[in-house]
Amino acid sequence: MLAYSVFVENIFAQRLSPKDIVKIELNDLELKVFYNRPYKKDREIFGALVPFNQVWRTGANEATTFETNRTLDVSGMPLPAGKYTLWTVPKDSVWTVIFNSKQYSWGVDSEMKPMWDPNYDALSVDVPVRNLRKPVEQFTIAFDNSTDNLFLTMAWDVVKISVPLK
Repeated sequence: MLAYSVFVENIFAQRLSPKDIVKIELNDLELKVFYNRPYKKDREIFGALVPFNQVWRTGANEATTFETNRTLDVSGMPLPAGKYTLWTVPKDSVWTVIFNSKQYSWGVDSEMKPMWDPNYDALSVDVPVRNLRKPVEQFTIAFDNSTDNLFLTMAWDVVKISVPLK
């Protein structure tokens, strides 16, 4: 009975980093991101919990995925239609955003090292960091098309990045 109650309890327990899916459809373009959303919880995030200059799984738990049904222009470079895992290398003033063609079931291994294999990198771009006045409590990925330019945005704590997409 103990094993059953632990199993059932774990099934219904609220995840510390809830799953989320964001989508956008523009004419015949469809984009989708699946990711897990950790909370700040009074922790120092970038340069501490998420170290600078190291590959980050870009969220928590399962590897974050990015899907496009059409070839995209990402900062002037082509990204073919397909499903990618999304990795980042946060730095103080710029982040490297990596689209990797390999699918990983989880974001890190048993030693908490990213499961990312650079041999499958399809594209990587550097984007500047924008510092926010007010902290974002829960890690958030979104699509921003408010200026007639499309961006993939990521924000957490007092940091936001925007990856231009065409």
